[in-house]
Amino acid sequence: MSPPLRVLVFPCGTEIGLEIHRSLAYSRHFSVWGASSADDHGRMVYRNYVGGLPYVDAPDFLEALERCIQQYRIDFVYPAHDAVVLKLATHVSELSATVVASDAVTCRICRNKRDTYNFFRNVVAVPNIFDTPDQATYPVFLKPAVGQGSRGALRADSLLQAAAALERDPSLLLLEYLPGEEYTVDCFTDRHGQLRFAGVRIRQRISSGISVRSKVVADAQLQQMARQINEKLHLRGAWFFQVRRRADGEPVLMEIAPRIAGTMGLYRALGVNFVLLTLFDRLDLEVQITALPVEGLVERALIARYDLPVTYSVVYVDFDDCLMLGNGVNTELIRFLYQARNNGKRLVLLTRHRQDIRQALKTVAISEDLFDQIVVVAEQQHKSDYIKERDAIFIDDSFAERQRVQEVCGIATFAPDAVEALIDWRR
Repeated sequence: MSPPLRVLVFPCGTEIGLEIHRSLAYSRHFSVWGASSADDHGRMVYRNYVGGLPYVDAPDFLEALERCIQQYRIDFVYPAHDAVVLKLATHVSELSATVVASDAVTCRICRNKRDTYNFFRNVVAVPNIFDTPDQATYPVFLKPAVGQGSRGALRADSLLQAAAALERDPSLLLLEYLPGEEYTVDCFTDRHGQLRFAGVRIRQRISSGISVRSKVVADAQLQQMARQINEKLHLRGAWFFQVRRRADGEPVLMEIAPRIAGTMGLYRALGVNFVLLTLFDRLDLEVQITALPVEGLVERALIARYDLPVTYSVVYVDFDDCLMLGNGVNTELIRFLYQARNNGKRLVLLTRHRQDIRQALKTVAISEDLFDQIVVVAEQQHKSDYIKERDAIFIDDSFAERQRVQEVCGIATFAPDAVEALIDWRR
C-alpha cells in the first residue's frame, strides 16, 4: 500500500483547523500536519505540528509556507481561515503542494459581503443595504464587509446608534435587521461542478459567531438556494452558506464561505466527512455520499487539553473506586492505560482489593495481561512500600495514599479526576 498523502492545515488551531484534524485523524489515506503562526490549541491535537510560520499578511508568508511544504513533503495545503483561503487561492502557482480551495474569483466574491450581495442580488434574497443612517428602517444590523464570525457586528436600534457606529468604523455595512431563525447549509460540490450534498442545520445557539448548538432539519427551500448559489459560483469541495429569515419567513443570504465549517462535524457524525470528500475529489476520485437519515444535534463547548511537565516510565494505578467506578470501568482511565501501554510504559495494578483481584478483572472484562504486574497490598503496609522507581506516577482515589506516596517516593500523584490531563490527544 502506498504511503498516506500529507495534508498541511494552516492555521491549524482555528475551529476550522480542529474540525479538519478530527476529519482526517483516523484516515489511512492521509497524514495530517498542522502549522500555525501563533502558539495555539493546534499543538495540543496535531502530533505533526509546525509552529512559527509568518502570519498570512506578512511579506514572507508564501516563501515560508513553501519551505515548510518542501521540508515536510506536503501534498495538500488545507487553509483553515477565511483570509488564508483567499490568499492561497490567489497564489496557487507559487506553491508546490495542491491548495484545497475554490478558484480565486469565487473566494474573492465570498470574502467580501458587499461583493457577495451585489453578485447574488437578482439570484436569491440578500439583505437590503442602506447608504446612510437616515435612510434606514430601524433596527438595523451593522457588520464588516470583510470578516468572520460576529467580530465587529452589532445591532443599532436608532439613527443615533447607527451613526455612532459608522463614525467609529465607516467601512461597516448598514443592513436590514433579520429577526428570524438562522441556518447553515453545509455543501459539497465535486470537480464537475455538481452539487452532491446540501445539508441544512438550524443554528439554535450562537457564541462569538460560532454555532454551539445546531440541529439537522429538512428544508427544501434552502436546498434550492444551495443549487442556485452553486450554479452561479465556481465552487469545488466543501463549502457552506448562512441564511436568516425575515419576519415574514423569507430566507435571506447572509454569507458564503468556500471552506470547511467547524460545526460540519455534525454531518460527519452522520456519515458525511466533508474533508475526506474534498480530498478524494482533488484526487479525481468518484465519491458516494450516504447520510444517516436522522435529525442529529450537536452541542459544542470549550474543552481543555493539558501539557504537564511530568515524565515517567511506570504507571501505578489503584482498582477500587479508581479503575472501577461503581459497577463499571472508569473508561477515561482505561483509555489512558492503553495509551501508556502503547507508548511502552509499564503498568502496575496496586490494590487493596480483598477478594480475588483476577476474578474481579475478569468480571468487568479487563484482561490481567494489560498489566505488567498485579500487586495486592498486604495489611498494615502502605502502597508507598511497593513503589521503587523514581520515574513513576501513581493514580489513586485516596488522598491519604497519594499524599504518602508523594512524600515518601517523591513522584507525581493523580486523582481519577486529573487523569484527563495525562491523555495525549495528538494524532
